[in-house]
Amino acid sequence: MNLVLHYGLLGSLEAALIALAIGFVVFALWWQVCKRTGLSNGHAIAWSALLAMVIGAGVDTWKLFYLGMMGLESPLYVRLALASIHDPDQLGTRVVLELLGAALGVGLGWWLFSSRQSLRDTTGEP
Repeated sequence: MNLVLHYGLLGSLEAALIALAIGFVVFALWWQVCKRTGLSNGHAIAWSALLAMVIGAGVDTWKLFYLGMMGLESPLYVRLALASIHDPDQLGTRVVLELLGAALGVGLGWWLFSSRQSLRDTTGEP
């Protein structure tokens, strides 16, 4: 799926919202897996946060690492590397906001699912 994001800070915020949704959905899936297998909430939070960050920010994080660590010896290689990035001016900001969005999505999922679980525990519902 190839989403067309805006450029600048607005595009970075859009990418962060997508990562937030990914974090929430991944946590919802891991919550069910951990509930059925008897694992703790910490397992659900940790694994879903790791997976959400890889899915939500993996490509941009790799491109940021590649630009910073690999030797781009000629202007042609630099031009090719920058051409593969949607908005190279905001790459660092986009990576940080995507990581924060994924973490907030997992946190939001934990807050919603744990509050529903504690509500069920206090009322005695199955």
